[in-house]
Amino acid sequence: MRFGRLALAASTLLLLTTAGVPAGTPLGQTERHSLSSDAIAPRGAAPRPPVQRPAHEPPFGAFVGSWDNYIPQIGRYAQWLGDANLQVGHTYLAGNGWADIEGEPMVLAMWSQWRLAEPSRMLVLGVPMLAPSEASVPDGEVARLLGQGARGDFDRHFLTLARRLVALGGADTVLTLGWEMNGVTYTHRCKPDPAAWKTYWRRIVTVMRSVPGQRFRFDFAPNRGLDAIPWTKCYPGDDVVDIIGMDNYDQPAGGTFDDYVREPYGLQDQVEFAAKRGKPVSYPEWGLFRNGDNPEFVQRMVEWIRTHDTAYQTVTDYCPHGFWQCDRNPRSSSRFRQLMTGSPGAPEPAGPAAPPAPGLPGGPAVPAPPAAPTAPTAPVPPTAPAPPGPR
Repeated sequence: MRFGRLALAASTLLLLTTAGVPAGTPLGQTERHSLSSDAIAPRGAAPRPPVQRPAHEPPFGAFVGSWDNYIPQIGRYAQWLGDANLQVGHTYLAGNGWADIEGEPMVLAMWSQWRLAEPSRMLVLGVPMLAPSEASVPDGEVARLLGQGARGDFDRHFLTLARRLVALGGADTVLTLGWEMNGVTYTHRCKPDPAAWKTYWRRIVTVMRSVPGQRFRFDFAPNRGLDAIPWTKCYPGDDVVDIIGMDNYDQPAGGTFDDYVREPYGLQDQVEFAAKRGKPVSYPEWGLFRNGDNPEFVQRMVEWIRTHDTAYQTVTDYCPHGFWQCDRNPRSSSRFRQLMTGSPGAPEPAGPAAPPAPGLPGGPAVPAPPAAPTAPTAPVPPTAPAPPGPR
């Protein structure tokens, strides 16, 4: 979640104003749902699916940096947690240009080697859908690019990425494709044209699943709550989504964890939406933000993760969000260590094989895969992506 809270507050105020609701008026859950979308039933409108699970430890890790030289940080983080079993490595592709989105082979190879060193490990890769990924592109241009993607103009880039991952050992990577699409930060945002966005997502998944040997899982990971558009309006379909994620930061100021659970398109809506579809949830990004050193948020978030059908979780670990690389949150750091120290992680590797690819929407056919690429002997790393987390 890289946008500032002021932007979110402004969009919420606009929504309330245009809906004829005075700013600051308390809204019931049913009323708030009626402002935006009927894709999630209001509370009490229909039987709610069971979502609670016995306490357990899902695979967990932390975002500690994007490039291959950050991989040793995972081991140091594990030592800080009393040799806990950090099973998840989380990194991002840069989105400065399409070459970034195709993946730097040497970096992909190093992360894939980390994944293959232990059977229970999981590699989670953030994949932008458009380039440049963060460039304040106007909505009209975003809509035009989404239309191009929906027609297949960018298929070759995702085909290249898929081939490289398979060839380099990352065939079972979890892909947070177009993360935080319901916000305003990224060029791959959904609001300018939700129909084209969904068609484009489907094309990308179909293209990447066409590569022999792949076992990718695709994680649909919006921001928590009602942002620029309800995330349900961006959902591309059960056949092209394997995990229903959510990025959850401790905001707004004065908010409580119960607020984050109950708000429209919040944590409760996420787990119910996923349960109705037989899919696990995830928390690719979470951490502190607007409420300072907040050990209660940490306690409640870890408990929430452990008592729901969570495929994995990764805390964003740098200031102001994290606990290890940030010295601003001593009480939260102590609580996180208390909760996670010595954790054995999940007992079994998570996740089924990827389902068959759905049919492509209209557009050029996907070419047959050529021989796998090899890593260059002296790669020149692209510009590193900006770190995740709200700004």
